[in-house]
Amino acid sequence: VQLQASGGGLVQAGGSLRLSCAASGGTFSSYYMGWFRQAPGKEREFVARISTSGRSTRYADSVKGRFTISRDNAKNMAYLQMNRLKSEDTAVYYCAADRSPRSADYLLNRSYEYWGQGTLVTVSS
Repeated sequence: VQLQASGGGLVQAGGSLRLSCAASGGTFSSYYMGWFRQAPGKEREFVARISTSGRSTRYADSVKGRFTISRDNAKNMAYLQMNRLKSEDTAVYYCAADRSPRSADYLLNRSYEYWGQGTLVTVSS
């Protein structure tokens, strides 16, 4: 499956952005979808994950209550709604796809087989 992330940009602290991830070339509804981010000088970190049906979600503690992951299987799209953005949310955001259900290692980069190219989110304070 090929993934294309979009929707990044420059936003003031406290503002909102919605990232999109378009999937093609595979059966989108069979993949668990995740969002990761990588800030300058830091390792890529887990942000959120959603189950194949969309009924189950998981979030990093740092974004819980501010970010919402969702998907539309009919459109082959995944989304990350980001509210109350902070300067520390500045990063390149990546969407990723995983074929396997996971209990704990869903946080790990290596659990995801497919990756999009990333979209830059810059939050100004």
